[in-house]
Amino acid sequence: MLEIRPAVRKNVYANPFRLFDDFDRAFFGSPFGTMNERTAAIRTDITETADGYLLEAELPGFSKEEISLSVDGDMLTISAERKSETEEKDSENRVIRSERRYGSCSRRFDISGVNAEAISAKYEDGILSLTLPKKEEEVPHSRRIDIQ
Repeated sequence: MLEIRPAVRKNVYANPFRLFDDFDRAFFGSPFGTMNERTAAIRTDITETADGYLLEAELPGFSKEEISLSVDGDMLTISAERKSETEEKDSENRVIRSERRYGSCSRRFDISGVNAEAISAKYEDGILSLTLPKKEEEVPHSRRIDIQ
């Protein structure tokens, strides 16, 4: 049976300084709320259908233009990036508040059992829906060989 599953990062702690970064994030929190590497995993539901898979990814608050899909070999990557700037001025055109918020998240999936050329996507109400048709399994051809 073919299946689609999230790609797993290997050797996460190959960089010894990564331990300190993770500790820092866990202790002090993130200035970007949930838009950091540790907590911004894109939540997905993957359902197998008769002829493929339906992948539904939660991306609330993103516009369609902020979402990117790419296929590299047998890997599908879903990425989203948000850039937000707010500036308020008083009646004399002096800045009284200025805020910037940036964040990104991404997730990769192994799609070795999927026909990558036929993937289709739709984004509605914060849910990205991908239709991933299965590859046609090659059935060994049987034939009769005549003896001469």
